[in-house]
Amino acid sequence: MSSARTSQSSVRNYAVVTLAYWADTLADGAIRTLVLFYFYNLGYSAWQVASLFLLYEFFGIVTNLLGGYLGARFGLKSTLFLGLGTQLAALAMLGAMPAAGLTVVWVMASQALSGIAKDMTKMSSKSAVKLVAGDGEGRLYKWVAVLTGSKNALKGVGFFLGGLLLSLIGFQASVWTLFGVVAAALVAAAVLMKGGLGAANKKAKFSHLFSNQRSINLLSLARLFLFGARDVWFVVALPVFLRGVLGWPFWQAGGFLALWVIGYGFVQASAPALMRGGRENSSGSGPDGRTALWLAIVLAVVPATIALCLRQGGDASLVIVSGLILFGVVFALNSAVHSYLILSYADHDKVAMNVGLYYMANAGGRLAGTVLSGWLYEVGLRQGERGGMILCLLASSVLVAVTVGLSLALPRRTLLREAAS
Repeated sequence: MSSARTSQSSVRNYAVVTLAYWADTLADGAIRTLVLFYFYNLGYSAWQVASLFLLYEFFGIVTNLLGGYLGARFGLKSTLFLGLGTQLAALAMLGAMPAAGLTVVWVMASQALSGIAKDMTKMSSKSAVKLVAGDGEGRLYKWVAVLTGSKNALKGVGFFLGGLLLSLIGFQASVWTLFGVVAAALVAAAVLMKGGLGAANKKAKFSHLFSNQRSINLLSLARLFLFGARDVWFVVALPVFLRGVLGWPFWQAGGFLALWVIGYGFVQASAPALMRGGRENSSGSGPDGRTALWLAIVLAVVPATIALCLRQGGDASLVIVSGLILFGVVFALNSAVHSYLILSYADHDKVAMNVGLYYMANAGGRLAGTVLSGWLYEVGLRQGERGGMILCLLASSVLVAVTVGLSLALPRRTLLREAAS
């Protein structure tokens, strides 16, 4: 009976963590769109806009590194509340400052806090899956896919919400609206969560963050290049291209970004069903390194093809919309497989630290992609108004090619079984 109550309590707390994570994700996506379009509309260049997010991504690396350690040592409940509280501080910085005082340095500092908040709540929620779902491959794969997919769908809603709020009520009022969403999530989590989530391990050492498992290290490095390949065109180049070259209004550009991320999220959530119920290898169990390899090979071709079509003078709107929908489907499947593999590889008693290392690499890829997105777009504009987007897409293809090379060395199912035996 005691065991059943403990299980019910864990599931309840996991649901609370997930709902809080969803609220923070919604706010995070909206903030990003608000900041991007607000400052681009003020006349900032692509590189200047990209610079606003550098500390956001940098502190994502730091947070995932330290967050995994904190989650292991003090429990995931503490990291969840720390993340939500930090997001409120980031929003208050933007909302309390008059428009004239929103300098680059001030916004970068606020985005740094927002990056810390986002990754702290993400690490808490992703680690909680392993604790509740256990080590059963089919159940774990489905739970991870649903969580990751729903998170990205809500982030997409956030992108649209940010553009819509900016159009309707302006920057400051939008920020305070998002503050209310996160505050409500924090209060609800404090009231509804009973007990803790995961046992605190006072013996956890910072040195344990760096895994001695080759599979985890390889997957983390592959994740770095995979997300660099997405953000090199998505973070700055795409919204600037839609607004500056194609002339789309805020709500339309934000709406496209939203629909792309929502669709990407639904594909992630449906990955087990789309990929034959997750039976992608000869053993009939969850996906393995071979699955990640073939998905990366297909993905590497897509951005290069989009760039070629733009170069040949194809209709820009049609090429971008159709091409990036295809990219999103393949990328979502690849990302879902990665998210399953890290939890499959992770030790149960070190899951928070293993996940922290993995998402530290994820944040590193986003940082590299953000820097390259702003810089390459500016460089490419010397070759014409399409040149910036073309150069970013070619860079994306190169980064995915590196992911392909790393995925060649990921363990196959037989190797995982040998390691476990």
